[in-house]
Formats: sequence, structure tokens, C-alpha cells
Amino acid sequence: QHSLAGYFNIEDAGGKAHAVRLWIRSVLHKIVHYKAEHHRYLNEATITLELALWKKRLSEINVPEGDEEGRAKCRVKCGADIVMKNVLPFLELPPYTFGGED
Repeated sequence: QHSLAGYFNIEDAGGKAHAVRLWIRSVLHKIVHYKAEHHRYLNEATITLELALWKKRLSEINVPEGDEEGRAKCRVKCGADIVMKNVLPFLELPPYTFGGED
């Protein structure tokens, strides 16, 4: 027969369980933090990519400075919606959820 008495102190079980719960809570908090940070970076990258596509389109058709209507049309037709639809799925995190999120 093997006894766990030498390996596991019953009186200290509550302390170890508490320490493990604290550690798990800490890990989950970090995951939530880094998911939020990833979302901020993704938002910034999306805006930058859209602006780059718009700028490229403006230079391709030579829209003059001050032609606000032409610039607005260029923004709509720069293809950002198509690019975003095909690029974002590779940059987004999987839809896992953890306790403490919302």
C-alpha cells in the first residue's frame, strides 16, 4: 500500500488550493488583458491598411488636392472592404471566452 501522507500535507491543502486559484485567476486576467490589447492593435492596423489602400487609389487616378467629392468616391471604391474581409480572419483571435471577460 502506498500512502499519500508523505507527499501531501492535509493541513496545507487549503493553502495550495488557494494559491492555485490565485494563479489561475492571474492567468485569466492576463489573457483578458492581452485580448483587449490585441483588439486595439487590430483596430489600429485596420485603420492604417484602409488609409493606405485609399491613398494608393488616390494616387492611381490622380485626384487633385481639394477635390473632396473625388476623394470621397475614391475612399468608397478603394477596395478596402474586400481586402478587410479577406485579411481580418487571419488576424482575429479565435472566439474563445474565459471567465472575467465582458
